[in-house]
Amino acid sequence: MKDQSWDSSYEWKAVTLLTLGFGLVGLDRWIIAPLLPTMSRDLHLNYQDAGNIVAVLGLAWGVFAIIGGGLSDRIGRKKVLIPAMVAFSLLSGLSGMANGLISLLLIRAVMGVSEGAFCPTSFATTNDASKPARRGLNLGIQQSTFPLFGLAFGPIVATQLLRLISWRWVFVLVAVPGLILAVLLAITIREPPSPGKTGHVQRAPMSEMLKHRNVPLAMLALFCAMAGIFTLSALVPSYLADYLKLSNTEQGLVTSAIGFGGFLGQLLLPGISDVMGRKSVTVLSFILGAVFVYAFSQSASLGVLFATLFVGCFFCFGLLGLITGPIAAEAAPLGLISSTTGIIVGSGEIFGGGVAPIIAGRVAQNFGIQHTLTMAVVALIVGVLVTVFLRETAPRRLVALGAPGASPSRPEG
Repeated sequence: MKDQSWDSSYEWKAVTLLTLGFGLVGLDRWIIAPLLPTMSRDLHLNYQDAGNIVAVLGLAWGVFAIIGGGLSDRIGRKKVLIPAMVAFSLLSGLSGMANGLISLLLIRAVMGVSEGAFCPTSFATTNDASKPARRGLNLGIQQSTFPLFGLAFGPIVATQLLRLISWRWVFVLVAVPGLILAVLLAITIREPPSPGKTGHVQRAPMSEMLKHRNVPLAMLALFCAMAGIFTLSALVPSYLADYLKLSNTEQGLVTSAIGFGGFLGQLLLPGISDVMGRKSVTVLSFILGAVFVYAFSQSASLGVLFATLFVGCFFCFGLLGLITGPIAAEAAPLGLISSTTGIIVGSGEIFGGGVAPIIAGRVAQNFGIQHTLTMAVVALIVGVLVTVFLRETAPRRLVALGAPGASPSRPEG
């Protein structure tokens, strides 16, 4: 599509609404982490229970990211996007009604179903609306609000609200914005044209998805990134409160570094990769993420804890945005962007967001919560070994390297 015919007005309206939407996914998903120490006392939960609560949502998210991504390629973005947003908002509020471990697990599992369907569909919708040269930037902007709302503002808001109201009402309050935004998305979002709309050309067969080397590599890399960051996100509040003996306010402040660092990482790293290349930025981010998470594990003062966690999560969450955004989109066959994103996100969620927190909870329960940080570091080191084999796909970088047929505005995949 030529520059002068690109609908920039729709692009920015769509990206803005989808950015706010994914921020609310982060808030609804992660508001539970800073509330867990208080909830655990009321509902008699232990570290293993906490890990399982986080994991069950990740497992359901992973399965339905694969299903929802493929479904939106077939029936349309809005038919998946809007019902999913309404559902996860209502279920977030319902979390406050849980009266024990079983009911909480069931609510969070169904919530994972709706958020899993929303995730790849929203990424594909952003990709549809984005000019190819801005793909990494726009996907980074969209995904940056997940840690900002969920892991930066969430711990501060949650721990402050706990001084005024019960943890149950905190869940109810955070559900309202999603219902409002679902209406705005329904009014604004357009369906993309089908592949070859002038000649009824069929989309690529599903079997094509795994033929691009970056798809299986991205699945493994996302597992490593999520195993690191989701272990931290789930158990750092309890590590700070129980092992380092910080107060609720201090714990909320330090935990917010996950979100603020993650916000900047997801905002900046995908855009930086538009210029520097996907592969080099991904490998370097895994290395620096491991270094700073290890430094956090050796820290004790508030300032150093915040700073090391901030920088470590800048790189870790930047990896999530980079792998599930432009790397996934550029490896996708014709007409299968949402499906490809879904299988990458789904595999990463099932193992990194689901299995890893269960293992981390067991490690914390049996050997001490401090050892979960070692798990995160090891996962990030493995990520380095995986991503050195990525194939470069950034349009601008391919032009700079003189790749045959490369164009800075040509869609990939």
